[in-house]
Amino acid sequence: MIFPSVLPGSDLIPPGACNLLNSSTIYANNEVNLAEVDIYGFDYDYTLALYSNALNTMIYNTARSFLIEHFKYPEEISKYDYIPNFAARGLHYDIQKGLLMKIDAFHYIQPGTVYRGLSPVPDEEVLEFFGGTYHVPLQQDSGFYGKVRMGPKVKQFMDIFSIPEMTLLAVANDFFITNDIEYDPVHLFKDVSEAIGMVHLKGYMYKWVMQDLGDETEAVLNRLVNQGKKLFLITNSPFSFVDKGMIHMVGKNWRDFFDVIIVGADKPHFFTDCIKPFRLLDGNGDLRWEKIKNFEKGKIYKQGNLFDFLRLTGWRGSKVLYFGDHLYSDLADLMLRHGWRTAAIVPELEQETKVVSTDRYALNLTWLQALTGLMERLQTHRDQDSKQVFQEWQKEREELRVMTKNLFNPQFGSIFRTCHNPTYFSRRLCRFSDIYMASLSCLLNYDVLHTFFPRRTPLQHEAPLWMDQLCTGCIKTPFLEEMSHIR
Repeated sequence: MIFPSVLPGSDLIPPGACNLLNSSTIYANNEVNLAEVDIYGFDYDYTLALYSNALNTMIYNTARSFLIEHFKYPEEISKYDYIPNFAARGLHYDIQKGLLMKIDAFHYIQPGTVYRGLSPVPDEEVLEFFGGTYHVPLQQDSGFYGKVRMGPKVKQFMDIFSIPEMTLLAVANDFFITNDIEYDPVHLFKDVSEAIGMVHLKGYMYKWVMQDLGDETEAVLNRLVNQGKKLFLITNSPFSFVDKGMIHMVGKNWRDFFDVIIVGADKPHFFTDCIKPFRLLDGNGDLRWEKIKNFEKGKIYKQGNLFDFLRLTGWRGSKVLYFGDHLYSDLADLMLRHGWRTAAIVPELEQETKVVSTDRYALNLTWLQALTGLMERLQTHRDQDSKQVFQEWQKEREELRVMTKNLFNPQFGSIFRTCHNPTYFSRRLCRFSDIYMASLSCLLNYDVLHTFFPRRTPLQHEAPLWMDQLCTGCIKTPFLEEMSHIR
């Protein structure tokens, strides 16, 4: 492969360009003025409370045991240990074919990111699987909330808890394939989903995470309350779990921070249905029968729905900012139907920004963009020499793409990009969140009157420079006429 005869720090990459990103930064998709926000709402899991990767191993191990003991799968599957960093959030899974893959914002599969079991599927086979195209039709995809409707064959895994589920699916598929055992991928998908569900229903997960919590949220809550902001919590988790976690992080008086606390909310149905009324929990955690006419600070409420919540609180529109990690279950309806401001918690940003800030990534990306521009111009020349150079550049471009992908995750690359396009996940992130950040603690870096301004990135017909130059800070990259000397 031919590389440009330049090194990081030269004119190709301006000094400091690789230090522009910080994992503590809050990024804006839409302009948000915190001075206009009076009410802050929060999910619990992976929002107020962050967990280490050890939780994924525990979920995987227990679900694997359920798969063997309850669903009678072969004992040999127990030999497969959890594989950290194999799967990534936002991937799609073809239920009938048993394929785990990465899809971009335009419903196209990224070549080189399709796995059957633990092995990559050659691009030629992928094309055969999908009728000669990389495109996955919309009607085959899972529903708006990532649920599998009647008919669609492809599910997207959107939450962080789904990573051990994807890994278990890959492992089980791999066992059957490598041992040449005939099986039904649809049955496998349903059984693995149920096994993962049993981990949640039986309360194992809630016991594990008690030992795995950080204490970084107290400073955020203190600052907001001291500034006169109202706070509320809406979570699907049970009160006993939330109570123990919040006591660990904030202290036994954690309820004093919140004006309204709702547990067992059953999101996303909480945001879309108006059937379940709110119920009060007494001191023993038992449900009361009284009709809820108003919310009392310090009390714990269960179930309910957003329509009654809005009626009882009057908290509407852009004065409310809600934080959550699940783009569909936590944020989509609040933005699209109710006009709340939304903030996505994306823990993967910490690692992704580290990669994007390296000299290796900046050099790869800059040369990849330059090479693409050169190819765009060279394609107009039809002589044999030009065609040969074009083919060499095309091969080099593909090698650069693979190298850049591998910097993030050797199997699936970045959760935000498929080569030059945004991922399906990334497009939803931009659509359903006004701002996004690695953790709630990022708020501590900003004043409560701060305004988050999105950067104006040029549309394709507007851009005098390549779009990625504005994202990486490489605004001194030479124009095409000046790039020819590099080779």
